[in-house]
Amino acid sequence: MGLSNFFKGQEPSLTDIHDQQSRRPSATEAMALETRRKSVDDAVVTGASQITTRQSIIPVALVTLLFFLWGFAYGLLDVLNSRFQVALHITQGESSGLQGAYFGAYFIGPLTYSGWFVRKFGYRYTFILGLSIYCVGCLMFWPSAVKRSFGGFCGSMFIVGSGLSTLETSANPYIAVCGPPKWSEFRLELSQSFQAVGSVVAPVLASYVIFKNVGTDGRDLSSVQWVYLGIAIFVGLLAVVFYFAPLPEITDADMADQAEMTEGATGYVDKPLRKQYTLFWGVAAQFCYVGAQVGIAGYFINYFTQARPDLDVTKAHQQGSNFYAIAQALFAIGRFSAAGLMYFTKPRWILLAYQTMIMVFIIAAITVNTGGSTNANWGGLAMLMLVLFFESCIFPTIFTLSLRGLGRHTKRGASFIVASVSGGAVVPAILGNVADKIGTRKAMVVPLAFFIIAWSFPIYLNLFKGKELDAYRDSHVGTQESASDVDGAVEKDLEHSRVENKLFAA
Repeated sequence: MGLSNFFKGQEPSLTDIHDQQSRRPSATEAMALETRRKSVDDAVVTGASQITTRQSIIPVALVTLLFFLWGFAYGLLDVLNSRFQVALHITQGESSGLQGAYFGAYFIGPLTYSGWFVRKFGYRYTFILGLSIYCVGCLMFWPSAVKRSFGGFCGSMFIVGSGLSTLETSANPYIAVCGPPKWSEFRLELSQSFQAVGSVVAPVLASYVIFKNVGTDGRDLSSVQWVYLGIAIFVGLLAVVFYFAPLPEITDADMADQAEMTEGATGYVDKPLRKQYTLFWGVAAQFCYVGAQVGIAGYFINYFTQARPDLDVTKAHQQGSNFYAIAQALFAIGRFSAAGLMYFTKPRWILLAYQTMIMVFIIAAITVNTGGSTNANWGGLAMLMLVLFFESCIFPTIFTLSLRGLGRHTKRGASFIVASVSGGAVVPAILGNVADKIGTRKAMVVPLAFFIIAWSFPIYLNLFKGKELDAYRDSHVGTQESASDVDGAVEKDLEHSRVENKLFAA
C-alpha cells in the first residue's frame, strides 16, 4: 500500500470504459445507487458523470459541511501556534512544529492509505474514515493538555491532520466532479468559502471563549481540552450521518467518460499519469502556495505583535487574534467574490489576477512601516490583511484546473494535489526561524519567494492550456440530463480519438 502500489493502482482501462459506453447509465440511475451504501467498482461507468446541478445540490451541501470543519481546525491551529509560545515558553521556530505535524500528515496520508482507500472503497467510506481519524486526534488533546506536553500536542495535531487530509483527498475532488463540469471551479470555490467561514469563527471563539480565562500568566490550557472534546463528539456523530447520507459514487471510469464527452470534439487524447504535466506543475504550485499561505497565517499574530510595540505581549496576542479574525473574514469575502466572478468569467483569468495581487501586497507588507519603532505599523498590517483577501481563491482554483482532463486518473491526481498541502509543513518552519533572527515583517520575504514559484502556474495555463480548459467551461454535459458535447457530427472524430488513445497507451 506504499508508493509502489500507489503508482500501480487499479485504474480502469480505456477498453473497459469504451465497452460500457454503448449502454451508458443515466444520471437518474446513478442517483438511485446512492441508497445502497455499497462501494462501487472504480472501473464501472455509473452515469454519475452526467449528474445535473439540481441532482448534485444535496450531496454537495453535505460535503460542504466538511469544509467548515477543517476551516475551523485550521483557524484554531494558527491561534494555538501563538498561544503555545506564551503558555509553554517556546520560540517562534519551535512553535512551527504544530504546522509541521499538521501538514506533514498531508504528505503521508494521500500518498499511502487515503489515496488507495478512496479508489478502493469510494468517496462515502473515505469520508467516514477521515472523520473517524479526526475524532481520535481531537480526543488526544485532552491528555496532552493535562501533561502540558508540546510533543503531545504535535502528535495529536498529526492525527488531526491525518484525518483532515483523508477528508480532503475525497471531498475536494468530489465537489469538483459532482455536477456539470462547466461549474466545477464555481462549486469548489463556493464550498471552500464555508471553509473560510470556519477559519473566521475559530479565532473569534479562541479570543473570546477558549483563551478568555488563561490565568494572569497566560499558561492555563484547560479550555483547550474541552473545546477539542466537543469537536470530537460532533465529528463522531457526523461520521454516522455520512453513512446514511444520499451520496452518489463517481468513479474514475465516469470521469474518463466525461472527459471524452467534453473534449472528444477537440481531439482529447488519454495520457498515462506520468505524462500529465499540467497536473505535476499544479502540484508544485500548490505546494509553494499552501506553504506561503500557512506561513503568513501562522505568523500573522506575531507580525501584529511586532507591529504594535505600544502593547504588552499578552494584550497584543489577544488583539492579534481579533485582527486575524478580520483578516480571515477578508479571506472568506474574497472566496465568495471569486466564486461570483467565476460564474461570469474564466477561472484561469481570475487565478492569474489574484496571484498577481498577492505579490503586490506581500511586497508592500514587507517594505511599509508607518509606525517606526515605537508606534503602530497600521500600513503594514493593512497590506498583510489584503494579502489574505487575494489568497482566498488560489487553492480551490489550482485544484480544479489541475484536475481538468485527467479522466481515469482523477482520484490519483487529486491525491497528489492534496499531498502538496504538505508545503504547509515546510515554509512555516523556514519563516519561523528567519523571523527569530530578523523579525517577522522582514521574514515575509520567505513566503514571497514561494508565491513567485506558484505564480508561474496561471501564467502557463493562460499561455498554453486555454483552449483545453475553455472546452470544459463551454461544456453542456450535465446541464441537462443525458446532454453530451459529442453528437453525431463528431462521432467519427471521437472514434479516431479512441484509436489514438489505444496506440498511445500501447
